[in-house]
Amino acid sequence: MISYARHTQEEQPETPTPPAEEHIAPAPRVSVQAFCETVETAAAVQSAGEDRRLGKAHLKIQMGGMAAAVEAYRSAPTPNVIVLESDGRNDLLAGLDHLATVCDAGTRVVVIGRINDVTLYRELVRRGVSDYVLAPVGAIDVVRSICNLFSAPEAKAVGRIIAVVGAKGGVGASTVSHNVAWAIARDLAMDAVVADLDLAFGTAGLDYNQDPPQGIADAVFSPDRVDTAFIDRLLSKCTDHLSLLAAPATLDRVYDFGTDAFDAVFDTLRTTMPCIVLDVPHQWSGWTKRALIGADDILIVAAPDLANLRNTKNLFDLLKASRPNDRPPLYCLNQVGVPKRPEIAAAEFAKAIESQPIVSIPFEPQIFGSAANNGQMIAEISANHKSIEMFLQIAQRLTGRSETKKQKSSFLSPLIEKLRGK
Repeated sequence: MISYARHTQEEQPETPTPPAEEHIAPAPRVSVQAFCETVETAAAVQSAGEDRRLGKAHLKIQMGGMAAAVEAYRSAPTPNVIVLESDGRNDLLAGLDHLATVCDAGTRVVVIGRINDVTLYRELVRRGVSDYVLAPVGAIDVVRSICNLFSAPEAKAVGRIIAVVGAKGGVGASTVSHNVAWAIARDLAMDAVVADLDLAFGTAGLDYNQDPPQGIADAVFSPDRVDTAFIDRLLSKCTDHLSLLAAPATLDRVYDFGTDAFDAVFDTLRTTMPCIVLDVPHQWSGWTKRALIGADDILIVAAPDLANLRNTKNLFDLLKASRPNDRPPLYCLNQVGVPKRPEIAAAEFAKAIESQPIVSIPFEPQIFGSAANNGQMIAEISANHKSIEMFLQIAQRLTGRSETKKQKSSFLSPLIEKLRGK
C-alpha cells in the first residue's frame, strides 16, 4: 500500500473563481508531476502552476495518463504529488495497483476523473488516494486540491496576508492600514501583525506609539536566522491581539532588496499569525510587486484625483491579470472632501475601474492629525467617529468575516462525515 494522506473530495464549484471568503493556503516547496489524458486538463494544470499559491512548487506536465505514470516511475523516483487523469473505473483501479508497486512511500496522489460514484470513491479511499476531483476541472480546482494536501484540518491555519498600498504617495495608505489592522485585532478578535515594509520612512512605530530596538530590518538582513522564535523576538506588542514588526525608519544604510528578500519573513509570519497586514510603501520594484501579487487580499488606497485614478486603474489591471484565480483587489477612497479642491466623484472612479470603492473616507485633518501626533488610532481618539465603522467594514471584507460561510453538501457528505468520525 502506498503511504498517502487521506483527503476528502469537495463538491466542485459551479464557476472557476473561488468565493470571496475562501482562503486557500499556499503550497510549500514540493514537486508535482501531472499525467493528463486531455489537452483541456493539461491546460488547466498548466494554468494552476502559474497561480501564486503554487509559486514554490515545481510542476511538470506529461500526457498519457495512468499508463505514462506507471512507465515513468519504473526507473525514476516519484515526486511529492502525482496528479493523474483517468476516465475509466476498472483501468483506474488497476492502474493504481500497478502504480503502488513503483511508487515511493509518502507520495500523494490526486485523481481527476469523470465518474461521480460513491462506490468508486470508497475504492479510491481504500487505496489511499489523497483527493478525487471531478472533471472537467479549472485551474482553481487543481490549486485547491494540491494546496489542501498540505493544510491538514487539525493543523493550525496558515495565516492570511493582506497587502495595503497607496495609489500615490501621501494618500494615507499607512494610516488606513494601521487602523484596519486595529479593527481586525480589536473588533474581530483576530491575532494580527502589522509589517511595516517602508524601512527608511515607515510610520507604524509612530502611529502605535512603539519604539522597539529591533524590527523587520533585522530579519531581512539576516535571512538565514529567520524562524518563528527569531520573528517572535522582533515583534512589538501593541495590544492583546495586535503586534508590530516595525521599520527602523533610519537612513544609516541603503535598503536595496532582491525580489525575494521578504519571502522568509512572510512565510514565517504565516505559520504564527492568523492575519498579517503588510504596509507596502508607494514604490515599484521587484519585491513590492512580489509582495502584492503574493498576498491573499489587496487594498488600494486612493485620493479622488486624476493621478490616483490612473494609478489605481493600472494597479487594478495588473493585479487582476497576475492573479486570475483570486478575487480582484479592493480599493477605497481617502481624504474625500478637501475644501476648494476639485475632486473626481466615486461614481467616476467606479466607472473607470469597473468596481465600486469599498468606502469613501472623509477628509478630517483635525482628528486624523491628532491621532498621528499622539501615536493613537482613531478609535482611541473618538470611539464613535464615523470612520471607525468604515475601517471595520474594510477589515471584514479583507478577512472574509463579513459573510457567514455556508457548508456545502454533496452526495459524498454522509460518507465524509463517517470517515471524519473514525
